Amino acid sequence: MQQPWIVVRLGRIPFSLRVDRRLPPVLALVLLATLALMVINIGVGEYPIAPLDVVRTVLHIPGSPEDYDFIVNTLRLPRMLVAALVGMALGVSGAIMQGLTRNPLASPDMLGISSGASLVAVALIVVFPAVSPAVLPFAAFAGALVVAVLIYLLAWRGGDSPIRLVLVGIGLTSVTSAMTTIMITFGNVNDVQRAMVWLTGSVYARSWDDFWPLFAWLVVFVPLALLLSRHLNALGLGEDVARGLGSHVVMQRGLLLLITVALAGATVAAAGAIGFVGLIAPHIARRLVGPSGEGVVPTAALFGGLIVVAADLVGRTIIAPIELPCGLITAAIGAPFFIYLLYRARA
Repeated sequence: MQQPWIVVRLGRIPFSLRVDRRLPPVLALVLLATLALMVINIGVGEYPIAPLDVVRTVLHIPGSPEDYDFIVNTLRLPRMLVAALVGMALGVSGAIMQGLTRNPLASPDMLGISSGASLVAVALIVVFPAVSPAVLPFAAFAGALVVAVLIYLLAWRGGDSPIRLVLVGIGLTSVTSAMTTIMITFGNVNDVQRAMVWLTGSVYARSWDDFWPLFAWLVVFVPLALLLSRHLNALGLGEDVARGLGSHVVMQRGLLLLITVALAGATVAAAGAIGFVGLIAPHIARRLVGPSGEGVVPTAALFGGLIVVAADLVGRTIIAPIELPCGLITAAIGAPFFIYLLYRARA
């Protein structure tokens, strides 16, 4: 009888993973769907380009007009890559957060981490408009980190608790959101308009300068998240059981929380506040590959990328030539989904 899982061992390296047998085909299908949507999205616009020409231009295969190279590789490709990376980071961040808190409603935007990053970024835009935009990514990450540390410190009572983390996170979300609203209310009209566009979450006009810093964050933290994802299984059984199984609960929870903060802060810095992706992607992943952390984290990453790329495509085409920010599309999908989760939890 065929086993329902696959065991992966890395030769002489003392590391192994046991993943659901459904994982490889699911990852392959989601990756293909994401690449297909990216090709379609790159070809859409005021200057439409056929999908085959998009592929040729990206791969530098001769046969396409010369001006395609500037449109595809300079203007549209970095935007698509930023969208995919933002979605991947949000998916991983949400999967870890839901595993840590054992709460299906948890995600970085729900627990205040994204709103902390947004608060600092809006403060720079509205209160200190003369500050260089290059400072924005670092400021957003610092805001996310400060909120995460506050959550951890305020929830600490001789040990941390998933329930306290959730409650403190929701409280800090309210505080940071209120402070953001105050700054928007009393700020200069032009600066507020700029901040509001950024707060909706968008990958509009993202360039290679936006892609490389985000890529660098993901190269470090996504593999680290995959490496530590198996600890989510023990942590999901409860603190006492995890300690009984030999887990270093506080250290593992702290490392996973740091990864969540780093990825959430990086996405806010790159594309603003794109909500609900970190909530939806892990739920879809669990449905398809089971609850194991080794399967949920990579699947949620790819589904996060698929969701943001699809949201950007819908936003660009639904009322073309006007473009809607992808954050509005994810909110339109995510809000009913969140209400459904609340209803199901109550039932």
